[in-house]
Amino acid sequence: MASHLEVTRDTGMTVYFCDPVSPWQRGSNENTKGLLRQDFPTFTDLTKYCPQDLIESENELNNRPRLILGNKPPVELFNQLLALQKHPQLQ
Repeated sequence: MASHLEVTRDTGMTVYFCDPVSPWQRGSNENTKGLLRQDFPTFTDLTKYCPQDLIESENELNNRPRLILGNKPPVELFNQLLALQKHPQLQ
């Protein structure tokens, strides 16, 4: 997030950073990492996987419904956001 000041300026959203060595402050990140570890255990050499394997894992995560998102997958809400006229900078 080296450009966090530009993100704040361009979007009007404040960017917050977690404290180092505080995983409880990064709940979504830690949850996603745990889900990735189901496919790729810690210290897995990702060079042994073909790009399609990584894409399948990515799609699985992005299409997984989330309770916090009203049981909708992140990709669905992201695509809805991109379609909004008030967010042309995202298109």
